[in-house]
Amino acid sequence: MLILYPYKKAYLMKRFFLFLPIFLVLVSCGRQSEPEGSRIISVSIAPFKYFVDEISGGRFAVNVMVPPGSNPHIYEPVPEQITRLGKSVAYISDGYLGFEIAWLDRFYEINRNMKRLSLAGSVDPIISQEHHHDDGFSEGADPHYWVSPRCAAKMAISLRDFLTSLDPENGTFFNENYDRLLLKITSLDSMAAELSDLGGKKAFMIYHPNLAYLARDYGLEEITVESDGKEPSPYRLKELIDRAKKEKIKIIMVQREYDTKNAKAVADEAGARVVVIDPLSEDWYSSTAAIIKIIKESLEK
Repeated sequence: MLILYPYKKAYLMKRFFLFLPIFLVLVSCGRQSEPEGSRIISVSIAPFKYFVDEISGGRFAVNVMVPPGSNPHIYEPVPEQITRLGKSVAYISDGYLGFEIAWLDRFYEINRNMKRLSLAGSVDPIISQEHHHDDGFSEGADPHYWVSPRCAAKMAISLRDFLTSLDPENGTFFNENYDRLLLKITSLDSMAAELSDLGGKKAFMIYHPNLAYLARDYGLEEITVESDGKEPSPYRLKELIDRAKKEKIKIIMVQREYDTKNAKAVADEAGARVVVIDPLSEDWYSSTAAIIKIIKESLEK
């Protein structure tokens, strides 16, 4: 269950109604300059844009609400994004991101005509205590399912059907593009499946819990530096260092949006190195392939 604590909810409501008139003016002004006949789909994060572009073949413009390099747990949208949101024919959400818990109902108030798709309905969620945050809300389930190729294959089906419902005349075109996308997803699935066949080590280490679905779907173990949305305590750091030495972990992954300080502290003591990954990249295929290759390198050492 998604929880928004009372004081956080009151704060967000106050901010929303303070800025709503400005947002509506921006939306109204934006309509005057938008190319006639253009159709916009808003999505929560950049990887979802990849899937929409691949399947739609550019039939829709995509408005990304959390741009690459921003933290999707705490990001607040800027006026330009709200302007395009107001002109969107649909919104595609993750379903569990903290950003959405704080903003999604407000987005739907701004544009009540948008069709809606939550990709969380496509996958089997991981209920985790690791996704609670200091700013007063719980994400309820791990939101990072798009990194797993097996989850991505399920997402692609939902997106194909959703886009077809928005534009039935191009349904055949969307299905052909979906088939091509599925080949790419299958190639990554095959790469990830090789991780399960590696003998010995199955554990990898990452700063923020971002790869739990990848670990679950391919028989691996994710060890996280961050715990319950907080930086590790000195005791936790010692535990991590000891575990890294025991598991002979030589690579600690850190997402682009996070500070590398604590991961580097563990790496220095354990004789490992820090590698920055970008699971929120708009180029979902390349970023996921890179992550799989890094995990493989870590497990082979």
